[in-house]
Amino acid sequence: MQRIFTSITFFFICLNLQAQNASLSGKVYDENGLVLPGATVKLVDKATITDVNGSFYFPNLTTGDQEIHITYIGYNTLDRSVGLSQGTNSQNFEMHSGITLQDEVIILGDRLKGQAKALNQQKTNANITNVVSSDQVGKFPDANIGDALKRIPGITMQNDQGEARDIVIRGMAPQFNAVTLNGERIPSAEGDNRKVQMDLIPSDMIQTIQVNKAVLPNMDADAIGGSVNLVTRKAPNDLRISGTLGSGINMLSKKPIYNGAFVIGNRILNEKLGFVLSGSYNNHNFGSDNVEAVWVETDAGAVIDEFDIRKYTVQRVRRSLSANFDYDLSPNHSIGFSAMYNWRDDWENRLRMRVSQLEDAFDDGDFTTDGNGLYNITAARVEYQTKGGIDSDRVKAKRLEDQRVWNYTLNGNHRFDKLQATWNVTLAKASEERPGERYISFRDKGQVVNLDIRDTKSPSVYLANRADNLAIGLDAISEQYEYTSDKDLNAKLDFQLPYSNKGVFKFGGRLRTKEKLRDQNYFEYEEVNETITDLASVSNADYSDLNFLPGSQYQVGQFATPEFLGNLDLNNTSVFEKKDVPEEYISGIYSANESITGAYVMVDQQLNKKLSAILGLRYEYTNIDYTGNIYNIDEETVSQDSRDNAYGNLLPGVHLKYDLRESAILRFAWTNTIARPSYYDLVPFANFSPQDSELERGNPDLKASTASNLDVMAENYFKNIGIVSAGFFYKNISNFIYSQTIQNYADPVFGTDLEYTLPKNGGTAEVVGMELALQRQLWKGFGIYLNYTYTHSATTGIEEREDEDLALPGTANNMFNASLSYENKKLVARVSLNYASDYVDEIGGSAFEDRFYDKQTFLDVNAAYAFTPAIRLYIEGNNLTNQPLRYYQGISSRTMQKEFYNARYNVGLKFDLSGKK
Repeated sequence: MQRIFTSITFFFICLNLQAQNASLSGKVYDENGLVLPGATVKLVDKATITDVNGSFYFPNLTTGDQEIHITYIGYNTLDRSVGLSQGTNSQNFEMHSGITLQDEVIILGDRLKGQAKALNQQKTNANITNVVSSDQVGKFPDANIGDALKRIPGITMQNDQGEARDIVIRGMAPQFNAVTLNGERIPSAEGDNRKVQMDLIPSDMIQTIQVNKAVLPNMDADAIGGSVNLVTRKAPNDLRISGTLGSGINMLSKKPIYNGAFVIGNRILNEKLGFVLSGSYNNHNFGSDNVEAVWVETDAGAVIDEFDIRKYTVQRVRRSLSANFDYDLSPNHSIGFSAMYNWRDDWENRLRMRVSQLEDAFDDGDFTTDGNGLYNITAARVEYQTKGGIDSDRVKAKRLEDQRVWNYTLNGNHRFDKLQATWNVTLAKASEERPGERYISFRDKGQVVNLDIRDTKSPSVYLANRADNLAIGLDAISEQYEYTSDKDLNAKLDFQLPYSNKGVFKFGGRLRTKEKLRDQNYFEYEEVNETITDLASVSNADYSDLNFLPGSQYQVGQFATPEFLGNLDLNNTSVFEKKDVPEEYISGIYSANESITGAYVMVDQQLNKKLSAILGLRYEYTNIDYTGNIYNIDEETVSQDSRDNAYGNLLPGVHLKYDLRESAILRFAWTNTIARPSYYDLVPFANFSPQDSELERGNPDLKASTASNLDVMAENYFKNIGIVSAGFFYKNISNFIYSQTIQNYADPVFGTDLEYTLPKNGGTAEVVGMELALQRQLWKGFGIYLNYTYTHSATTGIEEREDEDLALPGTANNMFNASLSYENKKLVARVSLNYASDYVDEIGGSAFEDRFYDKQTFLDVNAAYAFTPAIRLYIEGNNLTNQPLRYYQGISSRTMQKEFYNARYNVGLKFDLSGKK
């Protein structure tokens, strides 16, 4: 190893000694000392683009005075003469913002500066992308990255408790998309899948969001829908201190919201060392009002088999810290170190009233009806369950979900005359821990209930005598623990070598290794003296709410209080007997090891003054080893099963960029990408829940999905900071993965009448769509932001559904964003609308069982007023339409879930004490 390192070092030194001509490196900043990525820099007959650090480099120049020409949308053109001496020359440049609109010179505020940075990067990127800068994100009313992403063309988000969590790109479900931090994959704290929870990362911590819709050969290929790259803040040229301090209110919980953030950055030690330190804090007390239903087909028609009324109370606290350092060893060599730590605590109580086994009553004739959808059922199972946790200072008698993600990256950038080399090594880990999660449930079979499905959009099931449910007896007391970790070690090495004034050869390799595991347990407790007999025998409260958001007809009733549940001394053996229940958890325990090795070659060639091309080839080799558990409920035995697999993917790609004129670009891309199956889908397990009669299996024989993608995009950029664009995309996907749920399934080991879920490979899927976008300043400070995406999909190879025209799960046909803004020297205001149509989320055994994610419309507003150049007041309002999360089963009028969150409002101060103004 030492000999290899010595040889490589000697090789690089020799290359460096060959430099006989002049070279020029530098950075481009704005008047506030912030870097300008995506600036076009021309020198003599050469041109280059500044990177995310605002840096540029010209090798192989002649000595003497040269004219440099720098352009940037929204900024005044910079022309300057530079004197070049032999060897390495270094010089930074400062640009000044300002645009002319209808003969009026407009000085850019933060919102327009953010748009300018985003559009310049989008314009100069070699591939098809959408870019949003931190200044622009800050002008949308978005607390986390997920909410900011839904403003981008072709993107919609799946929500959790009213916050955007999982990303859908061009109709591609979350499992088809990648999320990276500074180009490196973010490990997933999810136990089942590869999805990165976007609501974990505050928007305050990110400088730029880049959505790559056509990946280059030097990017990881597992991005069929696209790859979202989160770029952390870069060091400014001068001291910059900024921050946010605010509060608000959630209109459902009527409780305050607290948030704060800070950023400090500078370049010191003769501008050799740059640093940015930032932190963010958000404390949000909220919740949701929820009803859920499972529909079945009977002789009486479509009726409900199971119905829930749920009330959630939630507190989420996010804490984030990040640091970014870069040090210039010399004009041609620099190293950097970055770190980010995100910690989110999620405390939750859930009160669930469930009525089930209604299908049995219909089969047995234990009902009467008025013939119009109102039924009286005499033998239903009714359950009242309280979800919480141990009552400690940490857990607070709630279910605690402790999620943490940290990321450390060491990187380097080296120039050896013509040859450039970059490298980075990243260690990252995500974890989720649920300590002391408790449930107490009271259940009775044979209760008289009323079923009302006269309005299938608002179905209802309730006790015939719902004034008093205290006589329902104790069913179970349980406590469980779950821990999931995902640890990544990644390395990457890239080279680029110009072979002419118009062409660059690029090549490199990367290694990704992953260790994933989940551990959990589950215990049930029985009292020795049986003092807890029914709801009346415990501390209880009526949690009914006449303002329950799904409707006043849903009255949840009386429950054991979370405080009572949390204070039970379950470890006192003289009071409780403890029973291990392996069928509830053993098959959920698994471990996984993956290694992905990749290599690529690509040529970036300027064919003529207008046309450039990138041709490349990428190869990725995947090696996996998964271990899971299967529990035999009859014999009460556990067997372990391990599977391994290895496969390779050869992935060519072509990107063409044609400059119709300086402001207009036509792009074309043909790429090949993959999507690896979710972790738990590959585990050889059988997960059986006897309480819910549910059986879930893994499928270690799943194949990775592959896609061939075609993209065409036309863009026209406006000097007054705007764009109009139109694009077409087509994806041909093989071996897509879908989850199939079959009702009334009979299993030889686990029994009959089961709800059986299994991941499967489908045949092929085709996705075709178009994108339209318009962003422009209009008149006297008014601006608009519009985009629309249409997507259509079709699938083949879904068992038992071959003759049906089925869409690819996760593919929304229509997505639309609209925003109207106003800005002057003091005031910035914006109203934003986000719409996504419904789409199939899960394919069932028949059309009746298909689950759909319903359409969504969000309306948000925000405004900021600058008292001074350094201090401003901001106001934000989110979800003003009180948009629910809604699923429906089979047809849109048949509600499967409806969950409301209400609006939230924030107000606060932002300050910016920069070294320049």
